[in-house]
Amino acid sequence: EWCEDHWHGDYDGAPSDGSPWLDKAAKGGARRVVRGGSWYVLARNCRSASRYWDDPAARNFYFGFRCARVQA
Repeated sequence: EWCEDHWHGDYDGAPSDGSPWLDKAAKGGARRVVRGGSWYVLARNCRSASRYWDDPAARNFYFGFRCARVQA
């Protein structure tokens, strides 16, 4: 699934409150995090902890999104 977070190589400095990790200096085309498993290409990607990056303009049949709803 596509995430709002900008790509970082590790979690050092990540927000602890669940908010998206955005770089204020990043431009609109900054790499975004892609999370979750996929059956495509490598078996190691078939796990929920899989994490990678891609350009926001990238389109592939193995990218998706998860709808989430927060109740007040």
